[in-house]
Amino acid sequence: MKISLPVTDIIASKQYMNTNTEVKQKVEQLLEPLLENDKFFIVDIKVSLSKVHSKVTILLDSDEGIKIDECTAISRQLGTDIDEMMPEKYTLEVSSPGVDFPLKSERMYRKNIGRSLKVIQNDGTEIKGVLEAVEAEQITIIEDKKRKKNEEIVPLVISFANIKQSEVIISFK
Repeated sequence: MKISLPVTDIIASKQYMNTNTEVKQKVEQLLEPLLENDKFFIVDIKVSLSKVHSKVTILLDSDEGIKIDECTAISRQLGTDIDEMMPEKYTLEVSSPGVDFPLKSERMYRKNIGRSLKVIQNDGTEIKGVLEAVEAEQITIIEDKKRKKNEEIVPLVISFANIKQSEVIISFK
C-alpha cells in the first residue's frame, strides 16, 4: 500500500537541508510523535534529493500490520512539517514494507514467527526454515531439509550479528 502526495513549490526564502542524511534524520525526528506511543515503527526511510523533483519514502509497520488509512493520516500530518525543510517540488510516500521486504529489526522478526524464512549469513551460507523464536540477539529456525527416518530435529540458532539478510518466503501452496 502506497500513498503519494505531490507537494507544490516551496517558497524560496526557506532554509533547506543539504544532504540526504540530514533530511532523513529530521524526518525521523518529525515521525516520532506520530508513531502513537510505539504502536508503529520505522522500517526504513529513503531520501533522494534532486534539483528537479525530490522524493522521501517512508516504510512503517506495526505488530498487527499497518492499514492504508493509517499511512494516509501519518503522511498528511508529516507532509506539513516536511514542507518547511524540502527544496522545490518533492513527493512524500508513506507505505508498509510488503512481505518481500528484508527483515531489518527484532520487531520485524517477532512479527514473522511461524513463517518460513530465507536467511543469508555473513559467510554467504543460505538457510531456509521456519522461524521458531526471536530473542534479544538471536533467532531460532527449524531448517527445511530432508531428514532420515528417526533423525532428531535440532533447532538452529543464528545471532543477528551473523545475519546478512533475511526475508519471508512466500508460498502459494
